[in-house]
Amino acid sequence: MTNFGWSLVEVTSQLLERDEREAVLGDLVEAGESAGRAVLDIVGLVFRLQAGLWKSWRPWLAGFGLSLPASLFLMGVSLSVSQTYQRFISPNILDGSGMAPSSALLPLICKLLLLIGWSWSGGYVVGSLSRRTVWISAVLCCFPCLFCLASFRVPSLSRFCLLLFLLPAIWGVGQGLRMTRMKLDSAIVLALTLTLLMIPSWSGAGHRWWSPRPWILDAMLIWPAWYMAAAAWWEEATA
Repeated sequence: MTNFGWSLVEVTSQLLERDEREAVLGDLVEAGESAGRAVLDIVGLVFRLQAGLWKSWRPWLAGFGLSLPASLFLMGVSLSVSQTYQRFISPNILDGSGMAPSSALLPLICKLLLLIGWSWSGGYVVGSLSRRTVWISAVLCCFPCLFCLASFRVPSLSRFCLLLFLLPAIWGVGQGLRMTRMKLDSAIVLALTLTLLMIPSWSGAGHRWWSPRPWILDAMLIWPAWYMAAAAWWEEATA
């Protein structure tokens, strides 16, 4: 096998976990496979390993039950945060909500905290549920983002305001990849805090802090936090 061929094999082997990669490369060297054959063998092994992972419910829930739909909802929340911030710093901008610019600070803080909390908890659950298929979840998140960016039509705002949720979500994914479960106390505090911050949007008293949304949207955004709390409780109960 030439130096170029071996380099190609090593690059392809990066698709494998470290322990698997070392074992596979060792077997290929002993077998004296050609570079092309070795690359095909590695790709085939990766495909079989990935297919085996999807026999579990975890990657399905992380990808199609969370990453894909939540990215759509979180883009809506990101847009709402941007509009509230714009109203706060630009008193001349009116959106028909009846909210005075000076009263936009509290809704802005609440929305921002919710955006960060929802995004982080969703990313954490995706990372913890689908460690070896997290790239699929990332792709499923990108599809609605690209579509919405292409169709964005709000002249006073940049289209990239839709992506405010990405940084806390990526942070959450990183935390989820490193840890399987949160501590029970921390998970409960997070879930309760996010739920309490959502209460004003359910109340009809006074002005509403953002447009009414179906309950299914609220459930989609809050369930990762309560899932984390339930998982932490179950782990402690069965320890």
